[in-house]
Amino acid sequence: MRSGINLQRVAVFCETVRQGSVRAAADILNVAPSVVSRHIAQLEKELGMALMERHRRGVKVTEAGLRVLQFQQEQLAQEEALFSELQSLNGLHQGQVRLVVGEGFVSDLMSAPLTSFRQRYPGLSFSVRLAGTNEVLREILDDSAHIGLVYYPPADPHIRVHARVPQPLCVIVPAGHPLCDAPPPLTMAQLQGYALAVMEDAYGTRHLLQRAEQETQVHFQPCLTTNSISVLRRFVLEGMGLAFLPAFSIASELGSGELLALPVASKVLQEAEAQLITRLGRQLPPGAQRLLQHLVRSMGAFSGGQ
Repeated sequence: MRSGINLQRVAVFCETVRQGSVRAAADILNVAPSVVSRHIAQLEKELGMALMERHRRGVKVTEAGLRVLQFQQEQLAQEEALFSELQSLNGLHQGQVRLVVGEGFVSDLMSAPLTSFRQRYPGLSFSVRLAGTNEVLREILDDSAHIGLVYYPPADPHIRVHARVPQPLCVIVPAGHPLCDAPPPLTMAQLQGYALAVMEDAYGTRHLLQRAEQETQVHFQPCLTTNSISVLRRFVLEGMGLAFLPAFSIASELGSGELLALPVASKVLQEAEAQLITRLGRQLPPGAQRLLQHLVRSMGAFSGGQ
């Protein structure tokens, strides 16, 4: 009789795929690379087929390997569903909700929405990770996080969008800037000549700006590139230049009057969206499901508020 699949070997294989190489997986698992290779070789022998191809720059998953990845993801989802059912028997007094969010959502999330939810369900714990657009999608798709908050993500058939609200990408200027007196919307050409700070390529705002440059045939030469919205805010507040951000990401500074978000004449920039997402088909634990519903109702980014 055929014995069951060795789940430890499956876990090692899946970690290797996630990390992109045997050595990187060994570092994460705190074992020697030879141990990782041996587990994978034994699993391939057990299943009777190759699961990955090894290259100088890493590994490439075969069709059989993709099925093993799917198997582990489904198994973990079933375990989580079981724990969810057990949690529901105990109400919402325990459990953890994992969120992965773009930095621009932090102020909105951590103010009234999460505060009020935490007061209502003090037994729940939360994990909030900051990530760029691509990383948010990856963590949602591989079930590392329950809920994602993302700006201008590419379409993906495996993603379920629970809330989507237009949040145009605006040019951010300090109070009293000469552009404040120009009739809106500003043109891209009007912004040339000003020092500009932008996010790195992994972020939705940068993708948007690149598309707007193609749309208008106006191209910028940023003087600062960063992976931090806080750096962009500081750049503008210190009078060093301009930045492109959605208004909800600088809600505090808009409220105080320190910064202004000026509209730009670009169809691409005007149609950008903030989205609240999960993996399509995933059964969320009760706490995550309840928080999801709460965020749809209470976050300014999804109510059109600033």
